[in-house]
Amino acid sequence: MSARIAILDYGMGNLRSAEKALEHVGVTATISRDPEAVRAADGVILPGVGAMPRAMERIRELGLDELVAERREAGVPILGICLGLQLLFDSTTELGGSDGLGLLGGPVDELAAEGLKVPHIGWSPVRWERESRLTEGLPSGTPFYFVHSFAPRPGNEDLLGSAEYGARFACAAERDNVYGVQFHPEKSSTAGLRLLSNFAGICARSPAAA
Repeated sequence: MSARIAILDYGMGNLRSAEKALEHVGVTATISRDPEAVRAADGVILPGVGAMPRAMERIRELGLDELVAERREAGVPILGICLGLQLLFDSTTELGGSDGLGLLGGPVDELAAEGLKVPHIGWSPVRWERESRLTEGLPSGTPFYFVHSFAPRPGNEDLLGSAEYGARFACAAERDNVYGVQFHPEKSSTAGLRLLSNFAGICARSPAAA
C-alpha cells in the first residue's frame, strides 16, 4: 500500500521540491492546509524555510498548531524538515525568541560554528546516534545537504543524528511518531530519497493507514 502524505502549507516552505521528491519514491503527496485533507493522510510533513518566530505566527493564525498536535495524538507519523524540525521543539532564541510546537523537548539556538560562516550551507556527513526505521539502509556518515543558522538541542532520549560544523550539533530527532531532520532530504540525492521512502513506509504501517 502506498502512503498518502500531507505537506503542510503555511506559506513558508520548500513545498514543491518536497512534493516532487515524494512522488519520485512513489508516494501520493498533497500540499494542503485544509484540516480534512490533512486528517485523511497517513503521514504529515512539516516543511519550512525562514525564521521560526514568523513561521509560528503563521501556523497559529491558521490553527495548524492544534491540527499537528491532534495528528500526533492520533499516532500519525510527522516529519519536520529543516525549519520544520526546529518548529517541533519548545522554543527558539531567534529574532527575540518564541515558543515552538513543543512536540520535542529543548530549545533551538544559533549554531556555535567557531569562526565559520553562518549559515551553514553544503553537504555534511551525518552520524546516527541510534537505530531508527527512518534511517534504515543509510550508513552512519552519509552526507546530507544543509542550509541553516540555528539548530535544536534535544535531550539524549530524542537525539537521532548529529553533524559537525565548527562544533557538533543535533540534526535529527525522534520521539514516538514524531521525526525531524535539519538537512534537506529533497535536495540530498539518493540518500535523501531513501530517507523519504523510509518515512513513507512508516506512514503506510501507522494506525492511521489501517
